[in-house]
Amino acid sequence: MENSSKFFANKECAYYPCHNIEGDMNCLFCFCPLYHLDCPGNYTMLDKGDRKIKSCKNCNFPHVPGNYDKVIGYLKKSRENDSTQ
Repeated sequence: MENSSKFFANKECAYYPCHNIEGDMNCLFCFCPLYHLDCPGNYTMLDKGDRKIKSCKNCNFPHVPGNYDKVIGYLKKSRENDSTQ
């Protein structure tokens, strides 16, 4: 894919590729904007003493080029839910 407003591959990054994705990897969401949500990605919850933390180690969801619109949709839905509470 070509770099655009919905896709960016930072192949010069020292950590590229940071996930095991075959083909194009979208770096636009380098830090996942869905981290605080119950996202559709393949995350796990880890025990960290007396609390749990979300591990996205095996999640590729925001980095799949075709998922840009889905990520934006989840963010919009989350914002709508926050405004009605």
